Amino acid sequence: MSDETDTITVTRNDEAGRYEIHVGDALGGFSQFITDSRGRELFIHTEIDEAFAGRGLGGTLVGQAMADVAARGATMVPRCPFVARWLGKHEVAGLQVDWPEPRP
Repeated sequence: MSDETDTITVTRNDEAGRYEIHVGDALGGFSQFITDSRGRELFIHTEIDEAFAGRGLGGTLVGQAMADVAARGATMVPRCPFVARWLGKHEVAGLQVDWPEPRP
């Protein structure tokens, strides 16, 4: 089991179509995306392992994923409710967001 001193890293896994958050060597969760015909990244699901609940990993994961999407110059679409709520509370410099209708 991991503890509070483990290093937390977020990486993009293109093969799996998701951003992953690791706590030490353990996979703590992921935010899955698909790329549509227009080249937009649709974030469709975010999940944090129950073993890591309450540590703020979801926010860390989405924040770093959105910063990476912005740095890549891609447009994202928040289909995942967690990602949409996070974006409603946080600004990400340079991030291009196409909100689905109706906007949450």
